[in-house]
Amino acid sequence: MRNKFAVSAGVALMLLSATGCEKKADIKDEAPGPLKVEQAQDANTVHVDHPEQFPLATAATQMTASSMSVTGQVQPDVTRVIPVISLASGRVVAIYAHLGDLVKKGQKLFTVQSNDIDQAYSDYRKAVADEALAKVQLDRAQLLYSKGAISKSNLEIAQDTEDKAVVDVETSAEHLKVLGATDLKKPTGAINVYAPATGVIIEQNITQSAGVKTLDNSPNLFTIANVDDVWIICDVYENQLPSLSVGQTAQIHFSAYPDKIVTGRISEIAPVLDPTIRTAKVRVQVSNPGFMKIGMFVTASFQSQKQDAHIVVPATAIVHLHDQDFVYTAKSEGSFALTKVVSGAMVPGGLQVIQSGLTAGQKVASNALELQSTVAQ
Repeated sequence: MRNKFAVSAGVALMLLSATGCEKKADIKDEAPGPLKVEQAQDANTVHVDHPEQFPLATAATQMTASSMSVTGQVQPDVTRVIPVISLASGRVVAIYAHLGDLVKKGQKLFTVQSNDIDQAYSDYRKAVADEALAKVQLDRAQLLYSKGAISKSNLEIAQDTEDKAVVDVETSAEHLKVLGATDLKKPTGAINVYAPATGVIIEQNITQSAGVKTLDNSPNLFTIANVDDVWIICDVYENQLPSLSVGQTAQIHFSAYPDKIVTGRISEIAPVLDPTIRTAKVRVQVSNPGFMKIGMFVTASFQSQKQDAHIVVPATAIVHLHDQDFVYTAKSEGSFALTKVVSGAMVPGGLQVIQSGLTAGQKVASNALELQSTVAQ
């Protein structure tokens, strides 16, 4: 009996041991595998399946003249600006031209009703009458002197009176002409004011029925500017001034006309700096092709006369995103990295200067815009 019990106990122990091993084996088989961590792809790196569609260009070093662009404003040439005034005070009764109009020399601009004209005509007519009387008296004195009826001194007095009367007539006539009278034989209280030169009216300070005062305390009634030649006035910082010189050419670009470029020359660099913003006025003389307007904002580009080494790439390799410039640099077969750069001026051959962000020898996609379009899809 003892032997049977021992055998049964041993069998039971073996069964329990086997059952425990099976449970451990099952638990081990059901446990998850080891955790795998993959590095996230760089957001600025793109992969393409057909890299042959995006040929590469090499960033090269090229000797180019550095350029500088500044903003400017179109202003009239002050030597071609002519004020329009009226020397006769009074009231405006008619206006025939207005601000912005193109007028020809001799064109009637406005009419003024003036007491000054009335008084000037009165003085002129009196002077003419006095001269006529003096002439009659002189003729009589000459006749009497020839017959010995009067002395020579009386003749000289008559001659002096006639000479003074002629001076009074000439003076009063000239006064009328200065005030604007054109016909001395037709007295009138209204005077017409005419354009002294051909140009555009850039300032108007009169309205219908407005009063016109004397020259001393009245502004220009009109201002006419000849806009065949205009000035571009630019503000240039003092650290940029050494790159400029009088006679240097400038390319003028227009926001309103992006396809038009006008060439001008620096005619003056102001000798005094603005103490607040540390800039000097640079004046560029430009011949107006016809579309330039007074007050228009432009961009003036100046080309330095000294050449320096710059990194250049094809202009098509640069893509503009979020107000910044980028290129796609080649990393490996079919991989490109979006790289931020600072671009500069265009140079001959369809190339553009890279001021920073690239080094000579780096490979970039030559058709960045096409690559960007592929990435966007």
